[in-house]
Amino acid sequence: MATKRDYYEVLGVDKNVSPEDLKKAYRKLALKYHPDRNPGDKEAEEKFKEAAEAYDVLSNPDKKARYDQFGHAGLDGAGGFGGQGMSMDDIFSSFGSIFGDIFGGGGFSFGGFGDARSGGARRPTSRGSNLRIKVKLTLEEIDQGVEKKIRVNKYKPCKTCGGTGARNNSFETCSHCHGTGVVTEMRRSLFGQMQTQSACPYCGGQGKIIKDKCHDCHGDGIVKGEDIITINIPAGVSDGMQLSMRGQGNAAPHGGVNGDLIIQVEEQPHELFERQDTNLFYNAFVTFAQAAMGASIEIPTLHGRVRVKIEQGTPSGKVIRLKGKGLPDLNGYSRGDMLVSINVWVPKSLTKEEKGMLEELSNHPNFQPNPTKQEKGFFDKMKDLFNND
Repeated sequence: MATKRDYYEVLGVDKNVSPEDLKKAYRKLALKYHPDRNPGDKEAEEKFKEAAEAYDVLSNPDKKARYDQFGHAGLDGAGGFGGQGMSMDDIFSSFGSIFGDIFGGGGFSFGGFGDARSGGARRPTSRGSNLRIKVKLTLEEIDQGVEKKIRVNKYKPCKTCGGTGARNNSFETCSHCHGTGVVTEMRRSLFGQMQTQSACPYCGGQGKIIKDKCHDCHGDGIVKGEDIITINIPAGVSDGMQLSMRGQGNAAPHGGVNGDLIIQVEEQPHELFERQDTNLFYNAFVTFAQAAMGASIEIPTLHGRVRVKIEQGTPSGKVIRLKGKGLPDLNGYSRGDMLVSINVWVPKSLTKEEKGMLEELSNHPNFQPNPTKQEKGFFDKMKDLFNND
């Protein structure tokens, strides 16, 4: 088996290339080796695929990071397109928008190009629409990651006709495109007069017309249904973040490619904690006596209760940082902190006896306000707190 070339070498870029320059480099090679410019040239087709595979990896931050650290082995030896092997359909459907305007036609999502392997026209492929759902998560679920099973209403292939839309597979060749699924026209471009192709409007790009439509799907090949889908949500996600599950969206008419399922995270408010990035905030209330004399109090965290020492003379508003008691980073490299704000509880009403005791204490020198320059105000404390992150 031939050794794969370095992806940076394939595209002629270095590791610090910007996304814009990476796209330009790929576009240049893709135009050079495009099948329409090199009909029947197997070497050009392989270079076209090689460039697309390199771009698929280097344009994806996660794949690029693994490739930079481990090389091809970091991608499980798969390279681009998830290890399923490169095909012209993969390339056309994924990257056609980068240079499809020059070649005209319906763009890559409909094929619309000469097939370098067969010398004929590429039949358009329909695609199902994406589905979008929201998944509600608690902080506890975000902290650990969670598996969710959800019921999704969506279009599915018709079982009666196998998704073809035809009863008993009754088709006839489209007389307008002669079975190719595309129609051809000449148009002017920067390169002069060029031949372009688009999906045949009479057969919808199928190359054939249904003679006897399926009674259950009425010729569409899809029907309304539902699926139970398992979603594995990683730890550390945040509100509004979107996850994608390829191929779990609506089925496409007449056996095309399924759309994707887009999952939006909706974080539920927590009764005890406030969140900021990976840090958690908690308000702890202590008595005046505990703040004045010092104490050890118990507070909750996402992983159980812990004891926190309150130093003698702790003022209200003091913030204690508990390292590593926050939420994990999405990449799993670190964990945030819990910031505990100490609040001295002031009673809203007092008995006559309690008032007398406090009045007596208030006359003692230790109970008279006597701030020093070393004691910082609220804004200085907040500056120190975030400068120590």
